[in-house]
Amino acid sequence: MTKINDLENKKILILGLGKEGISTLKFLRRLFPKKILGAGDSLEFKYLELNTKNLLKKDKKIKKCLGKDYLKFLKDYDLIIKSPGISPKTIKSFLKKSQEVSSQTKIFFQNCPGKIIGITGTKGKSTTSSLIYTVLKENGFNVHLVGNIGKPALSFLRSAKEKDIYVYELSSHQLLGVKKSPQVAVLLNVYPEHLDYYKSFKEYAKAKSNISKYQKKEDVLIYNSDNKIVREIAKKSKAKKIKIQFVKEARTFFSQGKSEKNSPSIFINKCGVNINNIKAAIAVGRVLNISDKNIIKGIKRFKPLPHRLEYVGLYHGVNFYNDALSTIPEATIAALDSLGEKVETIFLGGFDRNLKFDKLAKRIIESKIIYLILFPGTGERIWEEILKQNKNKKKKHRAFYVQNMKDGVSVAFKFTKKGKICLLSTASPSFGLFTDYKEKGNLFKKYVKEHGQGS
Repeated sequence: MTKINDLENKKILILGLGKEGISTLKFLRRLFPKKILGAGDSLEFKYLELNTKNLLKKDKKIKKCLGKDYLKFLKDYDLIIKSPGISPKTIKSFLKKSQEVSSQTKIFFQNCPGKIIGITGTKGKSTTSSLIYTVLKENGFNVHLVGNIGKPALSFLRSAKEKDIYVYELSSHQLLGVKKSPQVAVLLNVYPEHLDYYKSFKEYAKAKSNISKYQKKEDVLIYNSDNKIVREIAKKSKAKKIKIQFVKEARTFFSQGKSEKNSPSIFINKCGVNINNIKAAIAVGRVLNISDKNIIKGIKRFKPLPHRLEYVGLYHGVNFYNDALSTIPEATIAALDSLGEKVETIFLGGFDRNLKFDKLAKRIIESKIIYLILFPGTGERIWEEILKQNKNKKKKHRAFYVQNMKDGVSVAFKFTKKGKICLLSTASPSFGLFTDYKEKGNLFKKYVKEHGQGS
């Protein structure tokens, strides 16, 4: 239990000096102006961000634990407040039994007087969190967007009031080790991911389950009943449960009321927003007693996030979508379900994390996709799986292996027919050809626009 009052007499090390770690450091410094604090990171001082270097120089009561041997300093502290990006496996052998490992999320959960709406899922949590935040803000709630997509939560803790609502996007890393769950939890999906961080998929799923594990009977769990692991997690929750049934090929309309029989239909035309994210946002709005009319009003004010089924534009009669954040097969399947049967060309492939592509291959075979633009790494594996499953079927696909985005976009323009969709949704991480999903998505948009505006 990391209560604020318990921190004063502890020797504290902030481990990881990224955005969240610096936020934690500033929070503790405001609380304890004279306290010696440890600040640890694997980077040497010269490689830190300029603002971080300036902070460490200015504050004479910070003990720096930097560079390749930074973990050897752990033994000198009672409490280690770890950033999400540092795996428990990394620090385990350096810890003593008497030491406590905490996190910004743990501290916020234990001390926040307001209502927390926590959102997690392997995919879709950023869009869903942003949708919920927009709906609540448009309806007059004193709401803050925190966590993965918003500001670090501890930036708000000192001024937090009971009437405040915190929409908290939660990764599995942030949920790891928490002993308290949000009053309203939204659990979207759980698929194999981050297996380099955890011992196993089971451990990853266990971290996700913390979003509802410690809920009370007066709390609320909104969950996707179509996901097997989510259903198993939901069974164990003591909270009031609201089941969402996720749907396929429902991008442009959504009809559901407070009951299936007698409530008005809700019509939404939101290009590039997965309908299942919208369903989760509607469920949260209803929990907070917002009328359907006002929920929809809020949703219509939402601006879709980049690299998440982002509509790039209509060029040469072809609609282009950037779904660069889809780095696992299930996310690409969801993108295909959202966009429907007009997808004719798809970009696939990337860094190989030994994920299975059998379900994705089946979904592609069932679709109207003809042209596959394949990046090194998993591109070849995906194509082999499609050929294996399509052995006795008449449908023909065409595969194009490319080494860069520019060539891939040229192929897309050459073959995709007018009225069809070209989708970047690679079902694999970006490492290798691209720095990250943002670079991949931005390059896609750049070359689509350049090629589209040319002759």
